[in-house]
Amino acid sequence: MDTHRHPGAPPRASDPPILDMTPEGEFRDPLPPPRGRLDALLGKVGGVALLLTLAAGGLLLAALAVLFLGLLLPVALGAGLVAFISLWWRMRRLNRAGGGQGVRFVILRR
Repeated sequence: MDTHRHPGAPPRASDPPILDMTPEGEFRDPLPPPRGRLDALLGKVGGVALLLTLAAGGLLLAALAVLFLGLLLPVALGAGLVAFISLWWRMRRLNRAGGGQGVRFVILRR
């Protein structure tokens, strides 16, 4: 929306604003300011910086996944050891109680 009627003329308080509209009744967007070399250079530098940020974020997520798996590995090994000792102890008690041949694992195939 312009505030004066003639390009280059100083704005006056008595002039009403000019509404730039299309024949369909929509408002037109003002023209963007001209871009210089600095704007183009800063756009390219910003694009490279964004790309580096995304790459660093991906590496950070991969490092966090490796850290998480590294923390879960001892827990999984400990749980497996406890399960093994529990099964071993039960089989030992069963053998002492006269269970004979111990525990047999049977796999049914269809």
